[in-house]
Amino acid sequence: MKNLILALFLSIGLMGCSSYEHPGQLAVGDAMLVVTGQSLAGEKVTIPDDFKGSKTLLLFGYKQDSQFDIDRWLIGLDMTNTALNVYEIPTIQGMFPRMFSTFIDSGMRSGIPKELWKGVVTVYEDGDKVQEFTGNQKPNNARVMLLDEHGTIIYFYDRGFAVDALNAVRALL
Repeated sequence: MKNLILALFLSIGLMGCSSYEHPGQLAVGDAMLVVTGQSLAGEKVTIPDDFKGSKTLLLFGYKQDSQFDIDRWLIGLDMTNTALNVYEIPTIQGMFPRMFSTFIDSGMRSGIPKELWKGVVTVYEDGDKVQEFTGNQKPNNARVMLLDEHGTIIYFYDRGFAVDALNAVRALL
């Protein structure tokens, strides 16, 4: 038992020593990687396959503090009457958070009205891939990605909410 506890603390400590900071690798015109997640409503979602057929805005958040930026985007879209499919994509990397995914999702559900749960898709298993692809420097900033009808990235922004960025998204619709 002592060895198991020691191994657990050692593995957690080693995870803390790893570098998880990635510059972005994507470019406008790239296809979005195929990743899976689960909506807070319990539905399995494959990104971008389940979004094909219409333009879709994905708001990736890597930390709880990203929600502030995501909320500004959602308010801006609402205030400008922007008609668009929008999904919040909390993206959490590492094995440790996956072990607590039920607890994390339950916490999110408690703060989000049930009718909005389908629009929040949490990515755990592919979290590392997504963060490497989009970059995760300045993790409080949302990663804003507009996909065309085929799952191709036609806009990407990761510098925090800005009216000019919102207008750039609207110009592409």
